[in-house]
Amino acid sequence: MSEEEKKDFGDKAEEAAKDFQEDVKEAFDPKNPESGKTVAIIAHLTIIGWIIAIIMNSSNKTEIGSFYVRQVLGIGLLGLVLGIIPVINLIAWIFPFILWLISLIGAINGTQKPVFLVGEHFQKWFKSL
Repeated sequence: MSEEEKKDFGDKAEEAAKDFQEDVKEAFDPKNPESGKTVAIIAHLTIIGWIIAIIMNSSNKTEIGSFYVRQVLGIGLLGLVLGIIPVINLIAWIFPFILWLISLIGAINGTQKPVFLVGEHFQKWFKSL
């Protein structure tokens, strides 16, 4: 590879890096409504996804991102607590799964609709997130 080709390659790589950096800033800009929606969806993807969503949301707080971080935390804790009770164990996992599914659909649609019965409580209890 000649010096000119190396320089050209380096210039193209630098330009691509700048473009990527601008795209990341735009994607996670709190003023961009899609930014919060991304965090909301990621929060629903396992405990690791929830942790990633908290980190993403803490650097660029969005209303919808915070809403779903709180809601998913509440649903997870509800499932854990109900799952401890041996007699209702199976039912206890079905109910939080249904709540999680309803919450995920709301996140995909970009709406902030609390899950029935407990959603408003989750928002109050975990308002610091």
